Amino acid sequence: MKSIFNKFITIVCAFVTITGINQTLAQNKEGDGTVTTALTPHSSDGIFNSAASYTFQVNNKYKNAEAGKISYLVTTEAGKKVRADSIHVKIGGGDTKSYNFDIAGLKSGFYKINFMINVSDYDDTARWAFGIRPDEISSQYSKPADFESFWQTASLELAKIKPEYKVTELPDSSKDGRRVFSVEMRSLDNMVVRGFLTEPATKNKNKKFAVLLGLPGYQVTLGPMFGKDPDIAIFTINIRGSGYSRDIINVRREDYIILNLEDKNKYVLRGAIMDCVRAVDFIYSRPELRHDNIIAAGGSLGGFLAIATSGVDKRINFCSAANPILSDIRNLVHEVDWPFIDIRKYVNTRPGLTMEKVLDNLDYFDAKNFSTNVKCPTLVGIGLVDPIAPPNNVYTLYNNLRSPKHLIIFRDLGHEIGKKYVVYEGRWMRDQFALF
Repeated sequence: MKSIFNKFITIVCAFVTITGINQTLAQNKEGDGTVTTALTPHSSDGIFNSAASYTFQVNNKYKNAEAGKISYLVTTEAGKKVRADSIHVKIGGGDTKSYNFDIAGLKSGFYKINFMINVSDYDDTARWAFGIRPDEISSQYSKPADFESFWQTASLELAKIKPEYKVTELPDSSKDGRRVFSVEMRSLDNMVVRGFLTEPATKNKNKKFAVLLGLPGYQVTLGPMFGKDPDIAIFTINIRGSGYSRDIINVRREDYIILNLEDKNKYVLRGAIMDCVRAVDFIYSRPELRHDNIIAAGGSLGGFLAIATSGVDKRINFCSAANPILSDIRNLVHEVDWPFIDIRKYVNTRPGLTMEKVLDNLDYFDAKNFSTNVKCPTLVGIGLVDPIAPPNNVYTLYNNLRSPKHLIIFRDLGHEIGKKYVVYEGRWMRDQFALF
């Protein structure tokens, strides 16, 4: 099955940042040369039970010896220094040496680590991340006492809105052997939202399709999605203020996340989550779609929406959340720049509004608080150097899940997931939905 995630992720972060590469590299007195390094973690996914251990290899291709030091700096995800050490090294001309580092005594959680080499003709820094016993991670912040009733009220308000579905088959919609429909419907606050349904073309009038509900990343426009799987229909929804659903809410990208943030009952994500629930209503309205085989899937904001929708709406049968944002928000505020740069600016322009009041409201939109209510099998993907959905925060969400679950860690990636996730998602979904 073709992955939908490449369309969701709006920010792509490289894993290794190299600074000062060959800053002082020049003609050696006795000939040209260079120094190369390789850092190998003693864990395939960067997760350790006790000490984090690495091997740092240095290959001196100069004819002369290189002398200096190798050092490391360990910080929390928020940048607080935790551990540092260094060793003096001397590598003969044309020689290769390896140095082992064991970093013990750290509390459970995720850390950033910089390895630095400073020798005669070479300076270099490599930035990595690792985790120590992440299964022990939990948040000190609990969900609001009225969290469930808050979302029950929102669902009841949505139920009073007649959806008024408008489904139009698009002309020339035979791409990849699929029929394509544009969909329009009314959601919470009587707001119109739009999406696209693609179904495998078939002569079997009794054929029923499992459904992939594709949820958008932050301010991502979702058009119709195609694939060659004959058993799966794909419904993509453009939540309010995003993509094709900008009739009333049409704001700048940076303003979307702060829209009506001072009032939890009017905050934009309350309606956005209900838009996703309305999308499930639409799936249930279609006789050719299997109502017991619905996967909610997305990345970044789409990953958040997948978790939130699955927590609010028990009709979701399988949840797939890649790099879900907005988890453990009260801790997240100290660890990432976005969206809190924009949120703080917003608070400063609203007399009487405080950051504490904003956090009180955001507690109702914290992904970790939805995850305790998810009942369906759930797949989660994280990148260890993700600057938007840090692993500490995503793990808090993951550890809160009480349903069958699986986590795929990408040691080398930031705010993205790799092919391994896509393959696992497809296989688990087909097993879950008995699509053999």
